[in-house]
Amino acid sequence: MGVVHGLIWYAPNRVLDVLDLVRARVRVGPGAGISLRASEAADLFLGSYSSIYVGLPGPRGRKLPRLPVGLEARSGVEVGLADLSTGAVLGPDYGVAEVGVGIHAAMLGVDVGVDPLEILDLALGFLTIDLRDDDF
Repeated sequence: MGVVHGLIWYAPNRVLDVLDLVRARVRVGPGAGISLRASEAADLFLGSYSSIYVGLPGPRGRKLPRLPVGLEARSGVEVGLADLSTGAVLGPDYGVAEVGVGIHAAMLGVDVGVDPLEILDLALGFLTIDLRDDDF
């Protein structure tokens, strides 16, 4: 069953790995905020917003794919590992190595990023090695 399962899911898993590489979303909803990310340990967030997003959601961090539309809310301050923000339930769920930027002003926001670990996960996935443990 293992080999057959691997063959059946090989192509879908690679497609999902490609979708994990990039976060590119537009947000609509009230608020103001800015985020800069060089990794989970080197990031900055300041602001507050509550929004609906549409676009590529970024790294899954799990087996099931994320929907390209959803709700997101975040409020507070985060500097590196010191996180005084809220929004974990509706937060953006950034990857631990994700590099990116987000800005939200008035009723519109954008959030873009790329995760180098997901690039490695995709490359190793072609050799059937699942670095991020997110393949079916």
